[in-house]
Amino acid sequence: MASRKRFTSVWDAIEDSAAEAASMRLRAEIATRIIETARARKLTQSKIASLAGVTQPRVSDLVRGRLDLFSLDALVDIADRIGLRTRVVVTPKRAA
Repeated sequence: MASRKRFTSVWDAIEDSAAEAASMRLRAEIATRIIETARARKLTQSKIASLAGVTQPRVSDLVRGRLDLFSLDALVDIADRIGLRTRVVVTPKRAA
């Protein structure tokens, strides 16, 4: 029986490189916080779009998880415009 490779996250399993996986993990975290905040504040997609300076279809892409359509910069901007503060914590990689 062939051994199965284990991954730290789903992004490590589906992305071509560790760098792409790291970027997607960050994008997913920011997008999740944007969506959670919008739901807690009962914001419609149109209201989020208005606050964030983007179109409603762009917000729809975000809500539907189309993270490949967003850069980290774009998500940080959206988060800031709806009242979220973002920060990045950089740490050494763990030994394999």
